[in-house]
Amino acid sequence: MDFPGKLAPVQWVYGEIIRRLAPGQKVRIVVPDEAFERKVRSIVKRVEADAAQVEYFRFPTDRGWMRDAGPIFLKRDATRGRAAETVIAKFRFNGWAKYDNWKLDDLIAEAAATTLGLGVVHPVIEGRPFVLEGGAIDVNGRGTVVTTEECLLDQNVQVRNPGMSRTQVEQALADGLGTKNVLWLGHGIAGDDTHGHVDDLCRFVNPTTLVLCDENDPSDANYRPLKENFERIQDFRLEDGSKPEVVALPMPEPLMFNGIRLPASYANFYIGNEVVLVPTFNDPNDRHALGILAECFPDRKICGIHAVDLVWGFGTLHCLSHEQPAP
Repeated sequence: MDFPGKLAPVQWVYGEIIRRLAPGQKVRIVVPDEAFERKVRSIVKRVEADAAQVEYFRFPTDRGWMRDAGPIFLKRDATRGRAAETVIAKFRFNGWAKYDNWKLDDLIAEAAATTLGLGVVHPVIEGRPFVLEGGAIDVNGRGTVVTTEECLLDQNVQVRNPGMSRTQVEQALADGLGTKNVLWLGHGIAGDDTHGHVDDLCRFVNPTTLVLCDENDPSDANYRPLKENFERIQDFRLEDGSKPEVVALPMPEPLMFNGIRLPASYANFYIGNEVVLVPTFNDPNDRHALGILAECFPDRKICGIHAVDLVWGFGTLHCLSHEQPAP
């Protein structure tokens, strides 16, 4: 279970997410079976979300983190003899190279492709399936991807692709995603049990602008790693050689539960058609972070979603969701 002892409040957080998204887009929810679907339909009704905008896919799963195990959608341009199309990149998922219960989650991408009638591509690295979670990367849609060395290059802790060099990983990203430029940050944030996912750390808010988490308390475990990332990002260049704009995003104060530090971060926001959902933590910096992101997304409404209970699963809004491009 992703939320031991907190499942009761978390289900209503899901309900609020659906209610906020449904006015502007379809919301597709993965459920294991008919009985669970009935329960979710009841929650949707009680929060007064637009039920007509909600669809249900019945796929058995091990966990609920669709960003990491779910489909990554790619849009292919038209070429001679082939029309433009959307396909699903089926990367290998192995439970973040940490947990044993992942085999059902590894089937989700292909199950979604079958249900949606989409083609599937299977990225490989040195002849074997390339292990990659969606939360390990963020892209600008023009060929640049940002990630961390801690997640994709570390060969000692939670090793996704053993023995693979930086050059080999960059080639696998190019082959699997169509990217041509990789920006490497160092370490992710404290409390992140994925070992360095970038979606708790740094995100594109448009093709030329990144938000990057910052910590100004020298006694905090995040202080040195985040300052080092700010030093690195000064040398970043986008796919066209230009320098990206960088916006500092504050961190909430350390959030603990049962003696464990949790990966609370405002960077784990989800970008919808009409809204941007931002995790909040009953923290003084909540309002500051919402204001910064409002300036980054002037064409969308910024909605804070209470995530103190949700982050006990070691992830929040971006982690549990995945966008699907319009046809």
